[in-house]
Amino acid sequence: MVFSSLPFLFFYLPVVLLIYKLSPLKLRNLFLLLASLFFYGWGEPVYIVIMFLSTAVDYTHGMLVEKWRADDRKARMAVFSSVFFNLLILVFFKYYDFLAGSINAITGLNLPILGIPLPIGISFYTFQTMSYTIDVYRKDAPVQRNLITFGTFVTLFPQLIAGPIIQYKSVAEQLKHREEGLGKFVSGVERFAVGLAKKVLLANAIGNLWDTYLAMPAAELTVVGAWLGLVAYAFQIYFDFSGYSDMAVGLGRMFGFEFIENFNYPYISRSIVEFWKRWHISLTKWFREYVYFPLGGNRVSRGKWIRNILIVWILTGIWHGAGWNFLLWGLYYALWMLAERLFLGKFLEKLPHVVQHVYAMVIVLVGWGLFAIENMSQLGSYLATCFGGGAIFSASTGYYLWSYLPMLVILVAAATPLARNLYGRLSENVRAVASPVLILAALILCTASLVDASYNPFLYFRF
Repeated sequence: MVFSSLPFLFFYLPVVLLIYKLSPLKLRNLFLLLASLFFYGWGEPVYIVIMFLSTAVDYTHGMLVEKWRADDRKARMAVFSSVFFNLLILVFFKYYDFLAGSINAITGLNLPILGIPLPIGISFYTFQTMSYTIDVYRKDAPVQRNLITFGTFVTLFPQLIAGPIIQYKSVAEQLKHREEGLGKFVSGVERFAVGLAKKVLLANAIGNLWDTYLAMPAAELTVVGAWLGLVAYAFQIYFDFSGYSDMAVGLGRMFGFEFIENFNYPYISRSIVEFWKRWHISLTKWFREYVYFPLGGNRVSRGKWIRNILIVWILTGIWHGAGWNFLLWGLYYALWMLAERLFLGKFLEKLPHVVQHVYAMVIVLVGWGLFAIENMSQLGSYLATCFGGGAIFSASTGYYLWSYLPMLVILVAAATPLARNLYGRLSENVRAVASPVLILAALILCTASLVDASYNPFLYFRF
């Protein structure tokens, strides 16, 4: 079940909200746990077993860390065991076939390819549960002795399958006591409507253009067309993922939770360092706290610091998927991050802001090519076309550019704080009238689009 679906909007969400609000306070976590398991099991009931297992293992290991607090060696072993189990699940389901295929190709062996479907959202919830035990060991979070409460954290449906990645320490108190007033609920509805509109009205609309260019034979690609395709994908993945994150934050508020923001207008960035402070903030924060800092961060020799950057970005790349293109994507950003921090950043600061912005967006667009095109041969030919390896323009390029021009203008504006700033300048009385009108209009337009359309992917579900 996805948020941008009619069953979710008109059956699951209204029923869950109604029962939740009518439930006694002491039973609300239990109901959320059951509702979240139903949500996850809607599409993959067999994988609920993994959810149960992950919950039980990390709950138990958190208790062991607390029990062995006085014996650091035993406490560390409990943390190691928890991390090992979570990574074992992730590696088996997400990377086994890729590793087996690569080993077979290199060595000539015949390791079996299992073809097991990837559990939705496994990269997100394994990272969340893994961080719990680490935080308990560090005394950054209290141990959770109530299994129902811990299970609610693990399975919480608003951010279960595509983030943002929630650290237990950020919601530990909210799991016990949370504000559920009308103001917060209304704020959640507004935020959800914004995310739904991003996903349905913007991401879906431009996604077809990227699909067209992705399927286009290399001989028909033009330089302008190839860049247009990358622009389309850049907007699709941004409005798809940030829309989901907005919906997750909004749903969280409806149930009294406050989740971390995951995006902050990344396409206004003027450097790659800035871009990654604005894109997928929860993932960047996770790797910084649980990988980069434990390795020493930047408080080590230059050689070790470079090593740390490379490790973090290689892991960031392969976290997104089991493919050579994802590894290449991680290395690509590692090199740009190192270049900016070592020498390029000071040079960029002297350039006009427009030049800085163009520089950052060109690098990001090439990065999206590495990210989106998994076939290495196709990736090579596509990027070669981008940099002059084909005709500059064609009639079909002109047709697609002209057809999508109004949408592209809307997307550019929507990717900036322009609308937010204009809305913020309105008086409180005007906003009080405009808000429900805009929410209703968004829901009507999204519903009409969902009834009529068959194209409604969520790109980050596969991660």
